[in-house]
Amino acid sequence: MANGNVSLLLDRESFAISPEFLAKYNRPGPRYTSYPTAPVWQDKFGPNDLEQVYTAADTAAAPVSLYMHLPFCESLCLFCACNVVIQKDKSVAVPYLNVLKREIEHVSRYVSRTRPVIQFHWGGGTPTYLSPAQMEDLLGYARERFTFAPDAEIGVEVDPRVTTAEHLETMRRLGFNRLSMGIQDFNPEVQKAVHRIQPYEMTRDTIAAGRRLGFDSINVDVIYGLPYQTAQSFGESVDKVIGLGPDRVAMFSYAHVPWLKKQQGSFVKHLPEGMEKFRIFQTGLARFLAAGYLYIGLDHFARPSDELSLAQKNRTLHRNFQGYTTKAGADLYGMGVSAISGIGAAYAQNYRDVPSYQDAVAQRGLATMRGYRLSQDDIIRRAVINRLLCHTVIPKREVEQQFSISFDEYFAAETARLEEFIADGLVRVSPDEIRVTVLGQIFIRNVAMIFDAYLKEQTQESRPLFSKTL
Repeated sequence: MANGNVSLLLDRESFAISPEFLAKYNRPGPRYTSYPTAPVWQDKFGPNDLEQVYTAADTAAAPVSLYMHLPFCESLCLFCACNVVIQKDKSVAVPYLNVLKREIEHVSRYVSRTRPVIQFHWGGGTPTYLSPAQMEDLLGYARERFTFAPDAEIGVEVDPRVTTAEHLETMRRLGFNRLSMGIQDFNPEVQKAVHRIQPYEMTRDTIAAGRRLGFDSINVDVIYGLPYQTAQSFGESVDKVIGLGPDRVAMFSYAHVPWLKKQQGSFVKHLPEGMEKFRIFQTGLARFLAAGYLYIGLDHFARPSDELSLAQKNRTLHRNFQGYTTKAGADLYGMGVSAISGIGAAYAQNYRDVPSYQDAVAQRGLATMRGYRLSQDDIIRRAVINRLLCHTVIPKREVEQQFSISFDEYFAAETARLEEFIADGLVRVSPDEIRVTVLGQIFIRNVAMIFDAYLKEQTQESRPLFSKTL
């Protein structure tokens, strides 16, 4: 770590990251779970527009992915930027579930029973805030109205602090086959600072129970950049995570956006920043790679035998609002407060507060707050960004064949801007492809930003719309 540099060993190559280099690339930018990103979407897009999209999609007959947002949590994790409702009185779930069923029923009218549901996911919030009986009732209601493929991926986010043995047994009996759970950090001081006390033993026991019950995949999340974290303490947490043997790990950068989430302002003085945060990242990266995990995209790690790794190898990996997925080509129907749909060449998002969501569904069957229809330029750029983030390469000829364009002419301005990335060793360009290097994968969001036609006007805002890239 001479001269304040951080040393990286990637694919048997050694790199020295200087403070100046990091400052150059560590700037606000999207995570590109969609393109165009949500700030571009339009309030004039409403329920009628979404129903038109539904109708067109049913004619196209792509497979179906269903997402349902269950927003309730018993307590607030201070790092959280998700759409959550904090309520210890669990009776609040009853009216919400009734409204969600109304939305499910309405949406199902536009989805032919000949279209298989190949992916189903509950997120939140904390889905296991619901009782096992409520979970069984809700899944049963959905199964009655959609046709689930026999091998459908059925996943749920669980919180070990509130997930009981009965929850796990019920979910497995109902057909759930994937568990995802937040860990964030095992260090007691960090857990106390972010208001998420989750002892190692609790997480270990939940994962062990999931294994015994036969869940196909168990995935965990960790976050680097939390208050009081150090490279050493995070390394110790990562070692414990590796010992638990998850199939996939998402290692997210803490997104500090206190102007959007006020609770984050409580620990601003204790956040590792700049090179210290990068050392924490480097520690996690090095240990997951040493343990045999493959580095997927910008923030995921997976075992070589995992579907995520195989999909990247086969270039069938896809990115949507749930992050990386193996279910490319499926239309995503989002239901519940704040839920997002990505169907064909359109996006739509529900109202983000429960009262507005419930009123809209009660009156109209849908709760569309905003949405967006992609132009042809949007579709081309989305394909380019998706290929980059999923496969670390943009195959020019493949894009040309798909869209009948000359890549170098269409993206002449963007290609010129890549020169600096090439000089810094982040990108290699040939007549046939644009490929990020092993070092460039760490800064892959920055490369993707070059192809974003809307980013320049978004960065003129007085406050950033996005978190920093690292």
